[in-house]
Amino acid sequence: TMQGLLDENRCTINDRIHLHFALASGHEAAQDYDAAFAHYKAGNDAKRAQSRYTSDTMHAELQRQQTICTHTLFEAQAGKGHKAPDPIFIVGLPRAGSTLIEQILASHSQIDGTLELPNILSLAHRLRGKKRSDSDAVAYPQNLHALSGEELQKMGRDFIEETQLHRQGAAFFTDKMPNNFRHIGLIHLILPNAKIIDARRDPMDCCFSGFKQLFAQGQEFTYGLEEIGRYYTDYVALMAHWHAVLPGKILHVQHEDVLDDLEGQVTRMLDYLGLPFEQACLDFHETERAVRTASSAQVRQPLNRKGVGAWRPFEP
Repeated sequence: TMQGLLDENRCTINDRIHLHFALASGHEAAQDYDAAFAHYKAGNDAKRAQSRYTSDTMHAELQRQQTICTHTLFEAQAGKGHKAPDPIFIVGLPRAGSTLIEQILASHSQIDGTLELPNILSLAHRLRGKKRSDSDAVAYPQNLHALSGEELQKMGRDFIEETQLHRQGAAFFTDKMPNNFRHIGLIHLILPNAKIIDARRDPMDCCFSGFKQLFAQGQEFTYGLEEIGRYYTDYVALMAHWHAVLPGKILHVQHEDVLDDLEGQVTRMLDYLGLPFEQACLDFHETERAVRTASSAQVRQPLNRKGVGAWRPFEP
């Protein structure tokens, strides 16, 4: 049995991590919440031991975005990026309902659903090492102030061209990389006409769902309750900053509001995008397309409230 393999210590650390998460899920399904939590914690502890992630480092990174990406930056660089309106960025935390929003929008005839595209994260990584001259190295995001209009346009144009292979010919497309919330300033500078949707969910449901999920890659902040709590707090603070310095640019969509009033929230999103209403967006679960996230099964079903309050049995 899986428990026997753990007890006998006859498996690798990665196997042990997978076994802990599998046993946790099984115990949760059997409503043995104490045993489930013990395995979730053991799996997360082992996964966190493999990571170099620290909350302090992430806090400092997100704080720099607030310090540097100010009204002054956006006023100075206004209108210099690539004018394409094609991208719809869906950002936030994993397990916050972004896959549902993507599936709804991808059901529209004018929107292609793609993937969690790595392009913005890769661009930010390159900018961290970008030098204006051999003697003048400037770290991202500080160097956003120094980028020329030609550079900003090229970055935006490159994004459109490099993501073309993921599209099927619609006028608009989604990029559902949740971590792009860290780089909304960069996105706005290189693609000023892009749309941005912030997917949110009840904090406890969202954060604990992340704790229960063994991600294929990344999202290293999810492997500890304190780490998740601090990341969520930093995320909320940074989003408040983006809303303040880019008023009206970002649409906040609350997952529970979608569950309570699907048609109203679909209409609200499509109005923000400047697109006409289509019934297919309400029938999103019938849309046939590849979904490669942890929510792939849920978005193939009609709306339900199974995930609401799912953390409460673990409250102790």
